[in-house]
Amino acid sequence: MQAKPFHIIPAGFHSPPKLSLLHQSSLSPMKLPARAISISSPADHVSGPLIVLPDKEDDDSVAAFWDYQFLFMSQRSETAEPITLHVVDGAIPPDFPSGTYYLAGPGLFTDDHGSTVHPLDGHGYLRAFSIDAAAREVKFMARYVKTEAQREEHNPVTDTWQFTHRGPFSVLKGGKKLGNVKVMKNVANTSVLRWGGRLLCLWEGGDPYEIESGTLDTIGSFNVINGHDSLPEAEKMGMADLLDVAARVLKPVLHGVFKMPPKRLLSHYKLDAQRNRLLTISCNAEDMLLPRSNFTFYEFDSDFKLLQKQEFDIPDHLMIHDWAFTDTHYILFGNRIKLDVIGSMAAVCGLSPMISALSVNPSKCTSPIYLLPRFPADKSDGHRDWRVPVEAPSQIWLLHVGNAFEVKDVHGNSEIQIQACACSYQWFNFQKLFGYDWQSSKLDPSIMNVKQGENELLPHLVQVSINLDSNGNCQECRAENLNKWNKPSDFPIINPDFSGNKNDYIYSSASSGSRPALPHFPFDMVVKLNLSSKTSNTWSAGARRFIGEPIFVPKGTEEDDGYILVVEYAVSIQRCYLVILDPKRIGETDALVARLEVPKHLNFPLGFHGFWANGN
Repeated sequence: MQAKPFHIIPAGFHSPPKLSLLHQSSLSPMKLPARAISISSPADHVSGPLIVLPDKEDDDSVAAFWDYQFLFMSQRSETAEPITLHVVDGAIPPDFPSGTYYLAGPGLFTDDHGSTVHPLDGHGYLRAFSIDAAAREVKFMARYVKTEAQREEHNPVTDTWQFTHRGPFSVLKGGKKLGNVKVMKNVANTSVLRWGGRLLCLWEGGDPYEIESGTLDTIGSFNVINGHDSLPEAEKMGMADLLDVAARVLKPVLHGVFKMPPKRLLSHYKLDAQRNRLLTISCNAEDMLLPRSNFTFYEFDSDFKLLQKQEFDIPDHLMIHDWAFTDTHYILFGNRIKLDVIGSMAAVCGLSPMISALSVNPSKCTSPIYLLPRFPADKSDGHRDWRVPVEAPSQIWLLHVGNAFEVKDVHGNSEIQIQACACSYQWFNFQKLFGYDWQSSKLDPSIMNVKQGENELLPHLVQVSINLDSNGNCQECRAENLNKWNKPSDFPIINPDFSGNKNDYIYSSASSGSRPALPHFPFDMVVKLNLSSKTSNTWSAGARRFIGEPIFVPKGTEEDDGYILVVEYAVSIQRCYLVILDPKRIGETDALVARLEVPKHLNFPLGFHGFWANGN
């Protein structure tokens, strides 16, 4: 049970004065622009020892700055073999299902040549927590996903890194700028999935990478969406026009010069528990630059056999990160974007990130929701034209979906409900996600902690309800805070056995708002919303401790019968913990079932999305 020598390296930021050293052995948009909360940032560069942060309330702004940096510190270590975690609170329950919790996310942000990248461009670092209920123990492993970019940028002999790929969100300081066409840096860091006997790490713009589940060794890229050439072409829904000519011109440039795949698999997938299907979605590379969007949906059985695929051309310029499904529809929230001509020129010249070629488009006061027929032969929704979106009455920039379902009455009328996390167009900024400043290569927590005002600016939980008559015509669409819960929240999840069906409970990461300097992000508690009783209950990680995305592990037939897994980041002492919660007890003092400590030398940065793979 050994690990390679480790290096925890802060991103490129400066330190505040008078800090002692720590020995390494120990729903409608705001009309006014958002104002950032003032958080002290330091003045002198530090690249060596770590920092002990002051605990006085007067110094919380300085501590907040450093706590935020520690959440995104590079971890270069990899486990050579599984490590048994130490239980520091509670005990692993004997009825906990055996299986593995996989967590995807970035692991490296700074190279050895002066470049610091955006968290979304950090190399994928897969974490695995294997739980053996019989032995009452958890074994931990963590390995980098050996993508093509990772193999090029990492020298395994000297264990040094040099970034050569720009990535969509970053600008290299020590590498080539002008003429650097290595833009699509597939880092396989966004989500993880185990399906059809394969363990896959996914990214937003390319093929997933297959991982050997026992060792976390990288097998190689796995072509999910383009490996079915022998099958009939997808049924294409839409009209050909002059944009097809532009697309044919752009395709060879984007693929031949910038190495962008013709179709980009999105990182968010869906599991239809009722039909036991995997649902994925892709978009065309050239649609980033054209005022139209092409989406292809794929459905696979449990052996990864493709059952159906459908293609839809939508006459709108959209950016889709997450989406929803029901028994009869694929549902897309139209996050409207536009091409930024000046930003595009700077991006092509390497003077700004490639993502600066795009910006949000708040030109309309409503938000389009596309209800796409999942099974076109089924005419249960009448003769509704799917090209005509349902318009939500306010601007909604959708981030993540928790669940969606539809209920029909005896007359054929239906109500579709979508539970999701959304924010305002005014808050969302491609170039400042996570507070990253590409010009200084630093993280500014104040960007994620703007003053809320009417509480509709920041990410929050919403419920969108769409009423359709028997012919599929929209009678009403309304959006409201879910359960009137108005605290900043994200990563909504449910019991996966109820996916696509009516649910009574939804869980999410949320902010307690108890820390003045970091009132909204990072999140520090798990909230459970009871949709039937309209009540909300929370579990808090505690002072100067943050959490990531929760995961529900089912163990019975009742919807809240199971456990919640979430990683707790105790940034002030630079430790990570795997926390087990009893969802039935959230809101009570005994909700915590167990807390297990990851060894300090393997402390890892904030993860993105995870997956529970049952041992059976």
